[in-house]
Amino acid sequence: MPVTRKKPAKAAARRHAKVARLEARISPEQKRLFERAAELQGRSLTEFVVRSTQEAAQEAIREYEVMSLTARDTKAFVNALLKPPAPSSRLKRAAARYHSLMGG
Repeated sequence: MPVTRKKPAKAAARRHAKVARLEARISPEQKRLFERAAELQGRSLTEFVVRSTQEAAQEAIREYEVMSLTARDTKAFVNALLKPPAPSSRLKRAAARYHSLMGG
């Protein structure tokens, strides 16, 4: 008896089945705007909204996770790493207190 295998595309589609639902209340003007943009891109309204939201979410996360420094900030940061200032007396006292409390 021959063994039938599922087609990879169908198996992949099942793994990525969309089961979560998202609803939003928007104004009629917003809906018309979104529909027009979707139409211009040759997408359905749902595809447009999902893709746009995903891109906006990825950008928001990237902006949060990536630190951007000006050239001046970068120079100050590198100098602080390469030539750190000597510890102040206050920092030395704090370190001594920490070591005495922690048994170090």
